[in-house]
Amino acid sequence: MKQSDFKNLVAESLKNLPRVFRQKMKDVEIVIQDEPTSRQATALTAGPPDRPSVRAGRKSILGLYEGVPLSERTHLYGGVLPDKITIFQQNIERICRTGADIKKLVRQTVMHELAHHFGISDQRLRDIGRY
Repeated sequence: MKQSDFKNLVAESLKNLPRVFRQKMKDVEIVIQDEPTSRQATALTAGPPDRPSVRAGRKSILGLYEGVPLSERTHLYGGVLPDKITIFQQNIERICRTGADIKKLVRQTVMHELAHHFGISDQRLRDIGRY
């Protein structure tokens, strides 16, 4: 899929968010990358980038939230770069068979990473059946 078409799927996912969530998103940039960098994969898998499990993990990471969740920001928050959500196009395409599958997984990934922006942990997402 062309990156422009993929970006449109991400934009559509954001556009379809309930208004209350769109209004509360603060200082967050959403970007598309083919796959995670070694630094991103290492941060997620907590190991050296040359370790086989880290290299394999790079191909299974669909999205990544980097930043300070809204729930953890205090009155001292400021002077920092915007939060960043990265959606990994090739990793998503690698596991999908159809355009409809890609669209569904992009939406799920965007929602998952936005949950982290709002301060919802992976464990909480599991607890409520959204992981």
